[in-house]
Amino acid sequence: MPDVPPAAGGEAPGRASSVPARPTITQRPIYTGFMVTVGVGLALLFYYVAVNVGALGGWITGAMFIALGLDPLVRWIESRGLPRPVGVGAVLLLLAGLATLLATVVIPNIARQALEFLNNFPDTFDRFLQSDIMVSLDQQFGIRDRVDAEAENFFSNLFSDSNVVGSFLNSLVNAGSTIAQVITGTLIVMFLALYFLASLPTIKAWGVRLAPTSKRPRVEELTEKITRSVGNYVMGQAIVALLNATVAFILMSILGVPFALLTAFVVALLAFVPLIGGVVAGILVTFIALLQGWQTALVYAACYFAYLQVEAYFVSPRIMKRAVAVPAAVAVIAVAGGGALWGVLGAIVAIPVAASGLLLLREILIPLQDRS
Repeated sequence: MPDVPPAAGGEAPGRASSVPARPTITQRPIYTGFMVTVGVGLALLFYYVAVNVGALGGWITGAMFIALGLDPLVRWIESRGLPRPVGVGAVLLLLAGLATLLATVVIPNIARQALEFLNNFPDTFDRFLQSDIMVSLDQQFGIRDRVDAEAENFFSNLFSDSNVVGSFLNSLVNAGSTIAQVITGTLIVMFLALYFLASLPTIKAWGVRLAPTSKRPRVEELTEKITRSVGNYVMGQAIVALLNATVAFILMSILGVPFALLTAFVVALLAFVPLIGGVVAGILVTFIALLQGWQTALVYAACYFAYLQVEAYFVSPRIMKRAVAVPAAVAVIAVAGGGALWGVLGAIVAIPVAASGLLLLREILIPLQDRS
């Protein structure tokens, strides 16, 4: 009698399967409910930790971006045949020199101008209201009367509160706490940035080892592309911000705009925000230039916004050519979304994050879809 071939599953007819069937949800309701509860609890715990250590996450993100921004300098020194520790040490010496220069020359002058601005603010504001353009607007819309009425209403409500002294002291305590947090956060960010810069190859190597062995060469290649792209972007954005502040300082010095160094420092900070930072800085300084008359403000606005056009079409493309390539619509959406989610830091990191996402999309997802 011929042998009967086994069934398609590899088993002879009439013989029960030796592999036990997996229990279903209905067969193990207690275990399933317990695991679902544990999963929900872990998700809530993760959300609680993420919400309460949001500042720490911002510090770590900022430190990593600073480290990636300094990495092109280290790589440039390495390309000259020197080991990486020498490059890191040279960058640290450069940062120490810049910090010394800021602490001894720039920051004292900025603090002096900030104090002068606060002391002269009433006179400055009065001169602003008496400027030609404000007088013209006041004659048409009655702006000065509205400002006086709102100021009188604000101070009357402030000092009519019976607990005004306690509120004032509470505000002082909150201000002191905020200053302490800013100083602490700055020190933590700088320490982490230096640590990340020194150990960046080790961090990338450990990240690559998380991938399967067969995928590690590809993951290493993509990691190198992303980190180089982000580093070049941060360095390029710093150069653009420095050029922006230098042009603003030269224009303000020529036109006699007050508090030129303090305002140029603010312009440098605003210029780090992509797309809108330079425009906001230009509008801010134009309003300050109104203190010298509408002619001064008009000349400054014309020169500064002309420079922004030169920067957008000639300077930035040459500086950013090795950094990121993001379509304009994607850049606008990324900056708006990053700013809404994480404020100024989110707007700053939005474009390199979007560029990294586009790189992964182009290098992984699209080829995968083409092969399917």
